[in-house]
Amino acid sequence: MRITVLGSGTSQGVPAIGCDCAVCTSSDPKDKRTRPSVYIEGEGAAILVDTSTDLRMQALANRIRRVDAILFTHTHADHVMGLDDVRRFNQMQKGAIACYGDAGTVANVRKMFSYVFDPPMQIGGGLPELVLHTIDGPLTLGGGLRVIPVPLWHGALPILGYRIGSFAYLTDCNRIPDESWRLLTADGGVRVIILDALRHRPHSTHFSLGEAVDVARRLGVERAYYTHISHDLAHAETNAQLPAGNELAYDGLIVETD
Repeated sequence: MRITVLGSGTSQGVPAIGCDCAVCTSSDPKDKRTRPSVYIEGEGAAILVDTSTDLRMQALANRIRRVDAILFTHTHADHVMGLDDVRRFNQMQKGAIACYGDAGTVANVRKMFSYVFDPPMQIGGGLPELVLHTIDGPLTLGGGLRVIPVPLWHGALPILGYRIGSFAYLTDCNRIPDESWRLLTADGGVRVIILDALRHRPHSTHFSLGEAVDVARRLGVERAYYTHISHDLAHAETNAQLPAGNELAYDGLIVETD
């Protein structure tokens, strides 16, 4: 299985508008962070997790040519506002794309993009072809890619992370409920994780970097990559301080795992 980190930044992206801090003005390309998303390829399936605000540029930068399914974590703007850009994949694939999320997410997507699901009479233009599915348990995509939804808390908002085999993607969270720990440790557990780590200081809806490192340590993963990163964390400087097997993700990072 191959995972490409399309975006590793927080909701405002890095550099932030109007900011002259050391990270926002850094010449290190790994300090340039678009909004969070990953692209997963395996078992005949090409899966997009969230449709970030920057989806078009992410798809161009990573030469993405196919999307068989979209998994939504939640409907904050930085995770869904690129949804209209999937029209191009509809055109290339000549078919609709299945989209998955919990009941609240599916309802919100239908409301936020009502022009897609309840279109008015119009001449010209184009609409994404999407089929919404409510997740109520594990699902299988492609030729056998088993996806396990992992309930998380993003402050007071319930959202979903996803586990596929020995890999888990847990963004935008600051608490993992007990039942989700069990999902992450069952059947040999997770060995590779991409996990929310906003900054050093505590935050009300995101893990701090220290908290995220503790989660990775508790899970006993072999490799931990941190995402949804603000401009508080410089890539090279932060990586130099992290334990072995831990590092900040960056846009374009490719991770391969079983």
